[in-house]
Amino acid sequence: MEERKERRAVLADAAIDVVADEGMRALTHRAVDARAGLPTGTTSAYFRTRQALLTALVRRLAELDRVELEALGITPEQTASGPAGPPSGEELGAIAEGTALFVQHWLTAGRNRALARYRCLLETTAYPELREILAPHESMARLQARLLFERAGVRDPAERARSYVAAIDGMILDLLLGEPAAPSSLAPAVRRLLDAHCAP
Repeated sequence: MEERKERRAVLADAAIDVVADEGMRALTHRAVDARAGLPTGTTSAYFRTRQALLTALVRRLAELDRVELEALGITPEQTASGPAGPPSGEELGAIAEGTALFVQHWLTAGRNRALARYRCLLETTAYPELREILAPHESMARLQARLLFERAGVRDPAERARSYVAAIDGMILDLLLGEPAAPSSLAPAVRRLLDAHCAP
């Protein structure tokens, strides 16, 4: 059973790489077999249809996100029990630095996952159930932002959280598709977003 689980993870990881490098149309059982270095027919033995393969890919993205966030100590419990009172300039600076490191991760080591995630998000227009699998990652980011903006005392913190998370997502997508940015420029850019969203 454990071996089967590991094989499914290997195939899902290969599917992530196929989608990241070649696009959604390239996602076939044969392409995943080749990327994983496994005999033809292996992927179809584990995932009978393309939809099953796509669902496994999205579940793997969500699983890797969860493991990564837990390793960073970012959990719902920690978010909910954060500091009280309005955020100080020092705290906002620390948040900007941490977010910049996160953005840099998606542009480098996590680049394939980021590309695959964006391509899968577009696919959710045809398969809404995929959005439900990806939702926890986005929900966690919005929860953290909402709690921060509530502490800042701004109007409609939930809407500002949505806007802020969308802006960070847009930044990552823009940098993935456009000219690379100097790592040192990321924290100031994030800080400007934070300051704008924390303004009354």
